[in-house]
This record gives sequence, structure tokens and C-alpha cells, in this order.
Amino acid sequence: MFDSHVAVLLEYAVSLVNALTAGEARGRPHPAPHGPDLLPAVEAAVADVSGALPRTLDPDQAASLVTTAYALREVFRAMDDGDPDTAAATVNDLLRDTGARPRLDRTPDAGAAAADGGTPPWRLHFHGADDTFATGHGAACATALALAVGGSLASRLGVCHADRCDRVYVDTSRNGARQFCSTACQNRTKAAAFRARKEAKG
Repeated sequence: MFDSHVAVLLEYAVSLVNALTAGEARGRPHPAPHGPDLLPAVEAAVADVSGALPRTLDPDQAASLVTTAYALREVFRAMDDGDPDTAAATVNDLLRDTGARPRLDRTPDAGAAAADGGTPPWRLHFHGADDTFATGHGAACATALALAVGGSLASRLGVCHADRCDRVYVDTSRNGARQFCSTACQNRTKAAAFRARKEAKG
């Protein structure tokens, strides 16, 4: 469905939102990380990120990614609420604020070098080579969401429908019927429905 690169960036957006924004997760409170917990939480959220950006995280960079995460959450929430206008406006703000733009880069960590041991292949990024990690990562996630919201798969962005959970997800299922952020929340909801039916029968 999604281009493989865009799919990866959408999962990064999910990771940022679910790790860095306050709310509820799988039936329990999920406080936003702060103070000494912030940098480790940001590191964990972007652990798998690679690309052309220097990996330098400090408190300012971490705080910037938290701000980005809340904006990304608004996009998921708006699409889940059937409000594409708000989602589009939020994405446009993110694209503007991060200076997102397409760019081809050759970077050693962008993939295997040529078979003959030559230079790495060209890879598409959505940020400038001199952007900070936080700005560049925000630009990449914003671009991926722009492609989703502006395309035929906008409905694949969702917020968990389980009780006491507001974590986000990207629905990559064939039938587009996903409603939960995780199997745990799906099972929890099924168990609650089963108990309710059992009680109703007396």
C-alpha cells in the first residue's frame, strides 16, 4: 500500500507519538517523559532511525521532538475523528516549520554500497543535509503524513479504540479494519465484551 520508505517514516511518527505524548496506553496512564527521563525516552523512540542526519541529541533537540510528537498526534486524532481539514492544516504547519523538501543523498548508512565496493546508492530524504536531527526527523515524518493524508490511504491513520488507550497506529492490514494499537488492546476489548455479555445473561 504505502511506499516502503513512507511506511517506515509513518512508523517513526507512530513511535514518537506513542512514546512522547501524555495520555493512556493499554489501560494505564501514560505520562509524558520529562526531566532525566526525557532523553532516554527520545533515544528509544528513534532508536531505529537512520539516514543522512547527524545523530546528536541534547535537551533542546529532545524538547523539539516532543513538540513535533504532539503535532503528529493531532494529525492521527483528526483523521480518526473524520476531520481531514484539521489534519491537513496541521501537516502543512509541520511541513512549513521543519522546512521539509525532497532531496537525494548518498550516505553510507542509507544502504549497502555498490556491489563493486563503490559509493552508496542515492536515497530520497525529506530534509536538508545541514538540518538538526530533530528538525530533519520531524520533516520526514511530516512528509510521510502529508502523503498519507493527501492520498487514498488517509483512513489508515488511527487512534486506538480500546477503553483507556489513546495510542496511535498505521493500519497496514489488507482490509483496512484495524481499530487497536496492539494485540493486547484488541484482546482486552474482546475480554471485556465477553464479560459484559456473560453478565447480561445473568
